[in-house]
Amino acid sequence: QVQLVESGGGLVQAGGSLKLSCVASGRTFSSKAMAWFRRSPRTDREFVAAISRYGGSTYYADSVKGRFTASRDNAKNTVYLQMTSLKPEDTAVYYCAGDPSIEGTPYYYRPSNFASWGQGTQVTVSS
Repeated sequence: QVQLVESGGGLVQAGGSLKLSCVASGRTFSSKAMAWFRRSPRTDREFVAAISRYGGSTYYADSVKGRFTASRDNAKNTVYLQMTSLKPEDTAVYYCAGDPSIEGTPYYYRPSNFASWGQGTQVTVSS
């Protein structure tokens, strides 16, 4: 397993931007896909984005497509989530996930497919 630590959350006004980072420790980081999920008081943990092991492929939930961008820097063992045009409904705790059991869709959309999780970082978007 990898150990994951997220950062970059905060309070932002609607229409603003934030960039989340997730630093991983462990030798398997660059060999597997990574994903972002979020959980709010209204929803269970839901898929946000995923990125393939070398960053060549990305996948997004319909609700964030065109506004969020996932990227990774394997030399730094870090995955990022650039969030723009933020909406109040994006308010949630955002989690980084790694160590997928099965690569590819639709498995990236399932929290149960990931063995490693960060502690989460709060994103609050005010209207």
